[in-house]
Amino acid sequence: MSENDQAIVTADPDVCVGSGNCTIVAPSVFDLDHEGAVIVLHDRVSAGDRDAAVAAAAGCPAAAIIVEG
Repeated sequence: MSENDQAIVTADPDVCVGSGNCTIVAPSVFDLDHEGAVIVLHDRVSAGDRDAAVAAAAGCPAAAIIVEG
């Protein structure tokens, strides 16, 4: 897979409210740390994980997730 086929995923743990929606929608991309804030497991994702990351971003109540590409 080339770098051009990947999306870049970022999340702001300081904005995160710890709902955990992202971990349900895209468990291969997101997890929560010991304080309940989002962490990105893979900052570059393939097309399949991109779709899940976009859905997680759309469902994030704090808009803490950004998917580029």
